[in-house]
Amino acid sequence: MKKGIRIWAFTEPSLEKCFALAQKYGYDGVELALDETGDINLNSTKEDVEKIKTLAGKYGLELYSVATGLYWSYSLTDNDAAVREKAEAIVRKQVDVASWLGCDTILVIPGMVAGLAPGGEVIPYDVVYERALAAIKRLAPYAEERKVIIGLENVWNKFLLSPTEMRDFIDEVNNPYVGAYFDVGNVIINGYPEHWIKILGDRIAKVHFKDYRRSVGTLDGFVDILSGDVDYPAVMKALADIGYDTWATAEVFPQGKYPESVIDVTSKAMDIILGR
Repeated sequence: MKKGIRIWAFTEPSLEKCFALAQKYGYDGVELALDETGDINLNSTKEDVEKIKTLAGKYGLELYSVATGLYWSYSLTDNDAAVREKAEAIVRKQVDVASWLGCDTILVIPGMVAGLAPGGEVIPYDVVYERALAAIKRLAPYAEERKVIIGLENVWNKFLLSPTEMRDFIDEVNNPYVGAYFDVGNVIINGYPEHWIKILGDRIAKVHFKDYRRSVGTLDGFVDILSGDVDYPAVMKALADIGYDTWATAEVFPQGKYPESVIDVTSKAMDIILGR
């Protein structure tokens, strides 16, 4: 498996400096992100994006996936039809950017019963399911045409809460360019990632590595990889059993006075997990 890291792990505003740090600490590639502003944004052109691909190659890094945090603001299942329309436009832009970069996967939050902020809007589960399914079915042909997989992430959105439900949702879309972007840490609060991996099987397009302590029970429970309750030997066995052998991406965030240390510590933890 290849060792990747998400761009949000870096505090450097310069992509080149981020790539230099990724190379320094032994990563094989970087997962980039689409934002409303910045190096890769909703108005970026093919020429803009191809320059980033060239820059990553300068540091010997592969680009393989494009994430975004925009779905927390623009959900595919929002009650406002204009917001839902913008969310679908964001998916298509992600697909375009991924295609221009040579990436084969994007990360998409399929819908949201409720977000992370307390007191926010709560949308009925069945309504979210229907809207999400319709949206992903509409978007799948666009992704298929460009040979980019829409990876649906299991995240704290109070939706698709079990591996069997996510499996059945993906199967209902019934397109080979829609799969799972499986996050091993996000299920620890109420489940076991090795169970999800077995059930999702070859539907898994990409994997996020992070760690979580169940005893905390809030967002504060996310900790350094190998410091929480993820059973990484069981995770690796489950991944081997389904034949997954591509990218493992660390989803970690800078913290404290020495944010670069997170990149270093994470790289060493990933090496232990991957048996390097």
